Amino acid sequence: MSRYFRSAHPGTDRTNLYDEITSKIIGELEQGRLPWVQPWGTATTKAPLAMPVNVSTGRPYSGINVLILWGAVIEHGFPGQGWLTFRQALSLGGNVRKGERGTTVVYADRFTPEDEKRRARETGEEPGRIPFLKRFTVFNAAQCEGLPDEIATDAPPTPPGLIEPRVEALIKATGIDFRIGGNRAFYMPSQDFVMVPPPQAYPEPINWHRTALHELGHASGHSSRLARDFSGSFGTKKYAFEELVAEINAAFCCASLGIVPTVRHADYIGSWLEVLREDNRAIVRAASQASKAADWILSFLPEDGEPDIDAASTDRRAA
Repeated sequence: MSRYFRSAHPGTDRTNLYDEITSKIIGELEQGRLPWVQPWGTATTKAPLAMPVNVSTGRPYSGINVLILWGAVIEHGFPGQGWLTFRQALSLGGNVRKGERGTTVVYADRFTPEDEKRRARETGEEPGRIPFLKRFTVFNAAQCEGLPDEIATDAPPTPPGLIEPRVEALIKATGIDFRIGGNRAFYMPSQDFVMVPPPQAYPEPINWHRTALHELGHASGHSSRLARDFSGSFGTKKYAFEELVAEINAAFCCASLGIVPTVRHADYIGSWLEVLREDNRAIVRAASQASKAADWILSFLPEDGEPDIDAASTDRRAA
C-alpha cells in the first residue's frame, strides 16, 4: 500500500489519522520538498498536471486528498490523475487488478455527541459538533483493467497558450483591486488590494501568473469574501498558516489551469514545520481552506474555459 497513508486497523483512534497525514507532510518539508509542487509531465513523473478526479462521478477531489493523491501518483509513477473505488471499478465494467494496493483518502465531517444534544435541549443553545476524518480506499485508473476507454485514458494537458489569457480573465472577473508595479508581491488586507511586480520582473513569465494566483488566494480571505483570520503579524504562527493556505491554493489553481507549479515561499518551510508540529490538524485545515479559496477564484472562469481575450486585457491601474 502507498506510504501515503496506510489503511487503519479497525478501531484506530481518529487522532492517529491526523498524525499520519501530518507526519508525512512534515517528512516532505524536512527534506526541502513541497508536497504541492511536483515535476509533472517529466520522465520521472509521467502524469499530466491536473487535479485528481474521481473518474466514476467526475468530481474532483479537494483539500488534503489532493496532496495525498498527488503524492501517490509521484511515488508509484501512475500515468494519470484519475481515481475510483473498488466498487466503482466494478460498476463501470472493469476491476482492480489482483495484487494492487489502494491509497487511503479521507472524508471530513462533523458529529454531535449524545450528551451535547442533551445539553443543547436543556439550555436551548445550538449543539456543538466535533470534526472527524473517516478513511476509505481508492485506486488509480492505471491499477484497473476493463474500464471504458474514455476513463482509462487521461485528457491531454491544457495547451500552454491558453494559460495567460485565463489568468488575466480571472483577475479581471474577481473584481479585486489588482495593481501591477513595485518590486514585491503582497496583499494589503486593510485596503483590500493586491500588488504584483510587472511580468518582465520575473525570469519566467509563468511565475508571474503563479504569484498572482498566490496573492489572489490571500485576497479571497477578505471579510467580504471567505472571511479568514488575518490577525497574525509577520513571524507568527497565524501568519505562517495563512501563507500555507495561499500557497496550496495557488498550487490547486495552477493544476486546474494547466500552469506548471513552481516553488515559491520556500523560506516559509521552517515556520510551516513549527505550525504542523504543534497542531496535527493544521495541514488538513489549511488544505481545506485552500480548496475553498481556489474554488472561489476559479468560479470566475467562464463556463467554456475560454476567456474573451479582448475583455481580459488589462485596464488595471499601475502603481
